[in-house]
Amino acid sequence: MKARVHVMLKNGVLDPQGEAVRHALGAMGFDGVNGVRQGKVIELDLADGTTEATVNEMCEKLLSNMVIESYTVEMS
Repeated sequence: MKARVHVMLKNGVLDPQGEAVRHALGAMGFDGVNGVRQGKVIELDLADGTTEATVNEMCEKLLSNMVIESYTVEMS
């Protein structure tokens, strides 16, 4: 069983990495990029029977900073 966790900064939280990417794209001639938000993807290889609730607990305790980040989980 696999889980993919997408972690992003919450709306309203400054994203300096995203802003640096947006600036670099503009400097490279890629016009029209008005904003960039950068996040991370964490792929977990899980034992059969691991529940989405368990993955959510992992996210809330370790994989994301709940003060400034949000996450989504995809189980497959």
